[in-house]
Amino acid sequence: MGCNGGQVGTPWKWFTKKGVVSGGDFGDGKLCYDYTMAKCNHHQPQSSFPECDAITQVQPKCDNSCPTVSTIDYAKDKHMAQSSYGFGTSGQVDKIKADIFKYGTVTAAFTVYEDFLTYKTGVYQHTTGNALGGHAIKVIGWGTESGEDYWLAVNSWNRTWGDNGTFKIKQGDSGINRQMHAGLA
Repeated sequence: MGCNGGQVGTPWKWFTKKGVVSGGDFGDGKLCYDYTMAKCNHHQPQSSFPECDAITQVQPKCDNSCPTVSTIDYAKDKHMAQSSYGFGTSGQVDKIKADIFKYGTVTAAFTVYEDFLTYKTGVYQHTTGNALGGHAIKVIGWGTESGEDYWLAVNSWNRTWGDNGTFKIKQGDSGINRQMHAGLA
């Protein structure tokens, strides 16, 4: 359901049951299935990218062929995950950290509030503004800054947003600890 809803575990379950093919950035032209939208400006006052509302949104198709490079064999390119798992609604911080340390990144979701749009540096913690909806991101690590435990995450809003496309969010803020999912490829 893209940015219109869904749960972070759903794509992971698809990865285990159906598999996914290789993909690249929009216009990359090297792998089976390039991303279907060009880069656009996400919540930045000045950007070299066009506004996202001006970009044609293309719903990915579920074909059994490689639309970007037709010479790639779709069936041979498909990769399957071995497992898919969540960390429970209690947000088991130590288990999440251990998983990141052992296997790498995890997928997470949280509620985006108006004050998140203007994040630049430091540890984000919601203080003002209305909820705008849910957002999925990639958690790549953790740390402590000025006494605040945080998750280090990569946002999909390009490198021009936040701290070169990354941000720190207080552990547990905006529901993030309750919405983490991962799997083994």
